[in-house]
Amino acid sequence: MNLFKRIEGVFFNPRPVFDGLAAKPVWVDALIVILLALIVFNLVVVPYMQKDQLELAKDNSALKKRLGEENYNKRIQALINPPTFGLYVQTMVITVLIYIPALLLQGLILLILGKFISTQGTYVTVLSALLHANLVDKLFGNAVRMVLALTRKSVMQTSTSLAMLFPKLEVNSTPFIILRQVDFFQLWLFGILAFGLAAVFKIELKKALFLSYGVWFLKALVNIGFGMLGASFYR
Repeated sequence: MNLFKRIEGVFFNPRPVFDGLAAKPVWVDALIVILLALIVFNLVVVPYMQKDQLELAKDNSALKKRLGEENYNKRIQALINPPTFGLYVQTMVITVLIYIPALLLQGLILLILGKFISTQGTYVTVLSALLHANLVDKLFGNAVRMVLALTRKSVMQTSTSLAMLFPKLEVNSTPFIILRQVDFFQLWLFGILAFGLAAVFKIELKKALFLSYGVWFLKALVNIGFGMLGASFYR
């Protein structure tokens, strides 16, 4: 099955796609598509990310006290007049450096947990299933988020999660950080992933759903921790 058929199948008929990947795993082409989608998304929204960061940092007495007046002023100036070329290159490099290790770690966690309920499956088959499930979020999800960001001129105020139901919440508040983890496309991703895990580990879909959403929950906890740590920098 070629890449385009696999992408179509992930969205509309995932079971045959993941059955095929479990028998003959492929992942390089899916990884390239995802990285390109992530890079395009980040390059498009990076000006709005800078604007959001400037709004958080400007007139922030806690941040000024933490950094010192000189470093604070330098940071504000860097946000007002960022080095454009360097910023875009940095965005592309950081995208790759963050996504690939995170993906490999998620694959390893899924394999370890899967081995508690099955003797089937390898790291490559798990990684292949995980990458193809990620197409849901990185292609469709980021396309929606990009449109919202371009419309609202903001990244932090853009959400496809439960946080969008509470527009008055501050983006660095604990409730916002928690609600942002309950993202529609992430939930869709891990639901699709269950078909892949069922095929890879040769287990019932019910068990695969439990495994998949268990990893989503762990991931959400980690993201909440990092989110609160980052928010504390501005408080």
